[in-house]
Amino acid sequence: MEFEAIQRIKIPTFIQYPNMKLLQFREANRFFLGSFLLMVAASLPLVAQQKSGLTNQQIASIDSTISTMMVKYQVPGVSVAVAKGSVIVWSKGYGKVDLENDVPAKSTTVYRLASVSKSITAVAVMQLVEKGKIDLDVPIQKYVPSFPQKKYPITTRQLLGHLSGVRHYSGEDEFNMKEYKNLSESLDIFQNDTLLHKPETRLTYTTYGYVLLGVIVEAASGISFTDYLQKNIFKPAGMTESSADEPLEIIHQRTRFYDVDDGKLHNARYINSSFRWPGGGLLSSAEDLARFLMALQHGKLLQRVTLQQMTTSLKTTDGKSTHYGLGWIVGLSQHPEVIWHGGVQPGATTAIAMIPQKDLSVVVLTNLGTLGGGEIDTVTGRIISILATN
Repeated sequence: MEFEAIQRIKIPTFIQYPNMKLLQFREANRFFLGSFLLMVAASLPLVAQQKSGLTNQQIASIDSTISTMMVKYQVPGVSVAVAKGSVIVWSKGYGKVDLENDVPAKSTTVYRLASVSKSITAVAVMQLVEKGKIDLDVPIQKYVPSFPQKKYPITTRQLLGHLSGVRHYSGEDEFNMKEYKNLSESLDIFQNDTLLHKPETRLTYTTYGYVLLGVIVEAASGISFTDYLQKNIFKPAGMTESSADEPLEIIHQRTRFYDVDDGKLHNARYINSSFRWPGGGLLSSAEDLARFLMALQHGKLLQRVTLQQMTTSLKTTDGKSTHYGLGWIVGLSQHPEVIWHGGVQPGATTAIAMIPQKDLSVVVLTNLGTLGGGEIDTVTGRIISILATN
């Protein structure tokens, strides 16, 4: 349930997600769970962690936006964070992160990031570009010589922008339960497949392309992908609640994961994301991701000129804008200035957004995988609109 396509009209208004079914809620279940979630929403100020920094009207409007989404889509838990400048000015948890044990959500709750992981991976790649260890425009076999040659050469830039032609999930790929020893082993899933098209002729969203980027990071840095993130992104940004989604590890404050099927809320199916950490297998909290966005905008992770390069839309060979840069979606709904990314997978629908010109960052994380990308980008856009009011 990761992204499949980025844009179909001039300014992005929504993202399409593959393998998403239209949910036909049974009225009885909707009424019952909707009433329950309304009660949860009414008690949110009692269970939520909150920091001042917004006006009372802005907070009330955000509360209303989140509560409406929770009731409509049966979302158990949500965490939101807002940062301005170098400060998290407001953050809050809504609802529950463990329904069976009645555990409230906090702004420090740890969620699956799904495709938001791609933006973090892209920053890792561009750090190595700045150090001269990765060339964006040479064939990837320079870094991963074992990757089979294709009809056309593939470059790191094309992988970052979903222009390579490397395929996305197929069949039950996304629900892989195998524990992979390393990222290189996970290349076996797709490395022998032919390209879907000639690179740069069209955008084809691909998590596997980002898995390949993770292997490139390992080759260029000489250390494992997860160790690289800890040393060069998480630690410098002060992200103490971020890691790979290791299903057997005890991870403090990790939420449980939920989905809705035929109108009924249930635990999400088991997945092992060891095959896709770079493309959709990381964990983090709303506050940690706000720190990531602040560090990125303030030059702590990359030079500003590099960030500008990453957040500029690429083009296909026919000159059409893809509305996707190097690991970032360019433009959101009625906010063309917003740079963002979202993600959907079992037990998670997520979004991070920033407006570098305003030094503003917004994070919205949920523990429901069937919420859908269209709703999470709509809610994120509404919060940005609310923050624009005084």
